[in-house]
Amino acid sequence: MDTSPPAYPSLCPQAGCSRLLRFRHRTRAAASLPRPPRPLREDTQPGEDTPCFSTMALRDELLKSIWHAFTALDVDKSGKVSKSQLKVLSHNLCTVMKIPHDPVALEEHFKDDDEGPVSNQGYMPYLNKFILDKVQDNFDRQDFNKMCWTLCFRKNLGQSQLLISNDDAFKIWCIFNFLSEDRYPLIIVTEEIEYFLRKLTEAMGGSWVEERFEDYKLHLDSKQQCLNAWELISVVGAGHFSKGMDRQTLSMGINDVYQELILDVLKQGYMMKKGHKRKNWTERWFTLKPSSISYYVGEDLAEQKGIIILDGNCTVEPLPDKEGKKCLFLIRSSLKSFEISASDKKKKQEWIQAIQICVSLLRQGRPAPHREARQKRRELRLRQQAEQEELELRMRELQTANEAKQLELEKMRKALEESAANAAEEEKKRLQTQTELQDRYKMDLEREKLVRQQMEEQMAQKSTELEQYLQRVRELEDMYRQLEDALEDERRARQDEETVRKLQARLLEEEAMKRAELEQIHLRQQRAISETEAEKQELERERLAKESALQAAMKQLEHLEQERQGALEQYQTVMKKLEDAANNTKSWKHKVAEHEGLLRLIQPGSKGQKLITNWGPAAFSEAELSLREKKWQEMKNQAE
Repeated sequence: MDTSPPAYPSLCPQAGCSRLLRFRHRTRAAASLPRPPRPLREDTQPGEDTPCFSTMALRDELLKSIWHAFTALDVDKSGKVSKSQLKVLSHNLCTVMKIPHDPVALEEHFKDDDEGPVSNQGYMPYLNKFILDKVQDNFDRQDFNKMCWTLCFRKNLGQSQLLISNDDAFKIWCIFNFLSEDRYPLIIVTEEIEYFLRKLTEAMGGSWVEERFEDYKLHLDSKQQCLNAWELISVVGAGHFSKGMDRQTLSMGINDVYQELILDVLKQGYMMKKGHKRKNWTERWFTLKPSSISYYVGEDLAEQKGIIILDGNCTVEPLPDKEGKKCLFLIRSSLKSFEISASDKKKKQEWIQAIQICVSLLRQGRPAPHREARQKRRELRLRQQAEQEELELRMRELQTANEAKQLELEKMRKALEESAANAAEEEKKRLQTQTELQDRYKMDLEREKLVRQQMEEQMAQKSTELEQYLQRVRELEDMYRQLEDALEDERRARQDEETVRKLQARLLEEEAMKRAELEQIHLRQQRAISETEAEKQELERERLAKESALQAAMKQLEHLEQERQGALEQYQTVMKKLEDAANNTKSWKHKVAEHEGLLRLIQPGSKGQKLITNWGPAAFSEAELSLREKKWQEMKNQAE
């Protein structure tokens, strides 16, 4: 196979016009993200060839190759491409994709940018409107890729140390575009690198060494965890993962992977086919794709002899051996049936199974297995990336929450320290206050002890005074009894005196006055009796005694006339006795006055108005009352 690149018009970076166009990854905004191929439409008739890509997916695949061409034309890496280069590129794109080229449309599109650089809003709308919107899947995609490859490989690829040819590098570049991520600048992640290297190792017949790739992955992780197209070509061309393999084996392995991933060749090999007209058996090179089976004269694919269109109605079934042919199977399409003979039973079973898988995919409207697997890996990476981003977001949230918690804990710690310091200060103050209170309490206790001692002393003194008072009361009682005796003597003396006086001329008048006086005494005794029962009993005794005395006096009055003469003789004797009794009464009266006047001697007084106190009428004399008032006033002044 001729691997030399076809001749295309020159795209010299130093050509004519100095206007440049910035081509950044934002140009992807004009095209949608790659999508999986659309399922078979309901209006698709049996026998129609369903395309492997949707229009948008085809556009995305084409944009990757065009991006390499743009990047190669940007020699000074300023993000701009000259207008003349864009014209030549547009012409080449229209040529290889079999689109009618309209150079006037390009001039009209850029007519407003004659005096300055073309912005990225310039060429991409033109590319979408006049080229990509008109593209159909009726051109040779390999020619399109080789045209873009021709523009970019000389600038980026150095072959001095590579073990692969330019054609092998081109195939790896195509594989890179197929496996790269849908973001610009284009890169291939470690998972797709491992997938490609595994495929390559299996195609070369080698064994995959996991440790070797893990070491290489660590080297990638220390950098950026991805490769661009030229780095991938360098990795494969350096033979790092093909040690022990010659260049031809490496080239064949690259070609097999390229056939499967890029040309959608799911299986290929020699088999015998029975002719439809002459019914002879001829060896042909068969290639199985998702929607067709092509057969050629040889494996160089120089001469195609026919194609079997596959659809959801196709069937494949084994046939018994006949006509000397073994390992037969039959392919029934909507147009024809084909009898095929494999070299052995294993190949026969592999082909039957592969064709059945393609028919099943066509029925379900699913893409080729490797394209579906690529899409699943991308979706898985997107989910993992979303989960990773969510995890990172949650980690950041947790970290933020942790930092907030740490700040809160720090604030709580500071608050606790302040609280501890305040508590310590409060405890210190409390201890100080407690010590002061204890000292004050001790002083109060000592003061209370002193007061208690003083009270005890006072109580002892009061007890002594009470004993003295009781003793005085007892003495007063004795004095009262003696005073009663003296009063009895005085009464007798007064009776004797009255008897003597009655003997005189005014005896009768004095007796009348005495009677009135006794009646008043009787009335006072009645009032005193009503105040207290004790006093009543005492007064009753006195009343009875006085009544008896009054009766005795009345009897004596009857005998006064008879005894008047004898009384005159006894007058002198009685007067002497009276003087003795009066002296005796004055002495006892003085003693009673000294003992706070608890008792008062009954003595003859003036016949005038008597003093009335709470002790009764005539309880005290004026002198005694004056003396008591002075004592009470002195006691009051001392209390104040």
